[in-house]
Amino acid sequence: MLKKGYVVVVLLVGTIFLSMAGCSSSNDSSFETKDVDNHVQAEESESEVIKPHQGINQEPIPLQIKRDGTDVYVEMTSQITDIEIQKDKPYKAWTFNGEAPGPLVVVNEGDTIHFTLKNMDPSIPHSMDFHAVHAAPNKKFADVMPNEEDTFTYQASYPGVFMYHCGTAPVLSHIANGMHGTIIVKPADGYPTDNEVDKEYVIIQNEWYKYNDLDDMTNGEPSQVVFSTKALEQGQPNTNGVLNSLKDEPLLAKVGDKVRLYVNNVGPNEVSSFHVVGTVFDDVYIDGNPANHMKGLQTVMLPTSGGAIVEFTLKEEGMYPMVTHQFNHVQKGAVGFIKVTADGKDNDLEAGEH
Repeated sequence: MLKKGYVVVVLLVGTIFLSMAGCSSSNDSSFETKDVDNHVQAEESESEVIKPHQGINQEPIPLQIKRDGTDVYVEMTSQITDIEIQKDKPYKAWTFNGEAPGPLVVVNEGDTIHFTLKNMDPSIPHSMDFHAVHAAPNKKFADVMPNEEDTFTYQASYPGVFMYHCGTAPVLSHIANGMHGTIIVKPADGYPTDNEVDKEYVIIQNEWYKYNDLDDMTNGEPSQVVFSTKALEQGQPNTNGVLNSLKDEPLLAKVGDKVRLYVNNVGPNEVSSFHVVGTVFDDVYIDGNPANHMKGLQTVMLPTSGGAIVEFTLKEEGMYPMVTHQFNHVQKGAVGFIKVTADGKDNDLEAGEH
C-alpha cells in the first residue's frame, strides 16, 4: 500500500537524475578511453541537484553484517554521498552506504537474511531488491520513507552472484544514480574447482549517463561504462564505479595462478560481453551457480543484472586487460587490468603492456 505523500515524492523524483562525466585517456591506444561529448561538469550541475539534496554529502557508513548460526543480520543505509566518478569531479550520487556500487554482501546458501535499511535521505523513499531471494516485492522490497528504517526477512535459497538495487519507482532513476551492488551466496557444497583457485576478486560493471536527464537514461547511450572491485577479504582494493580505477591500480596475481572472478553487470541498461585478453576461461559458472558449469569459454555474455564466476590460468608475466568485448564501451571506460608478476607483487610494469 502506498504511504501518505509517496505519490508526490515519486512524481518529484521521476525527473531527478545524476549523470557522469566523460572519460580520460589510458596508457595504451588499444584500450584508450575517449572524452565524451555533452557531459556536464560537477560545478555546472550543482543547480540541478534537487533542493533537499543541495549541500548534503553524507559520509560513507561501513556495512554492518553479523552472523548467528544461519541467521545473518545485514544493516545498510540509503544516503546521498559525493562520489568522485572522474578525478576532481564529484557527483551527488544516491547510494547504499556511501558507495556506488554499494558494499559487497556475502552470505551462505540456506542462510536467513534479516535485512535492515536505514533511509538517511531527507526527501526520497528508498528500498532494497535482492535478486538472490524469494520474496513478495510489495511486502519485502517495500519503500522505507525518509529518515525511517525497516527490517525484512528472507532466505538465500540459491547459490550465485546476484545483483541488488533500489526498487523504488522510478527504478531507473535509483539504479542509474548509484543504488546498485552485488550479493554473493556461497554454495553449501562449494565449487568443484575450489582447491584449484589461487586468487579471487569481484568485478562489477556499471554505466553513467548525462546528469539529471531521464530521457538520456531511457533512450540514450551511456557516457561512461566502468569497472569496479569490491573487497572479498581484508586488504583487497574496494573501489567505486570510477573511471580507470582498475587501470590505475591493477589487480595482482603471479605466474601460474588460477584466478576466480565473481562478475556482475549491474547496468542499468547495457549487456556486457566479459572477456580477459590473453587467456581462456577454464571454468565458468553462469550466475555463479555450480549447476551451471561450462568450460573453455572465450567470452561470457552478461545481461543487465546477470552474474557469473569465471576462472582462468595466467601462464606468463604481463598485463592482462579485462574488458567487455563491446568495444564501444571500452572506449567509454570498461577496461581494467590484472598485473601478473613472477612473485605476485607489484612492480614497474605499466598498464597497457600485455
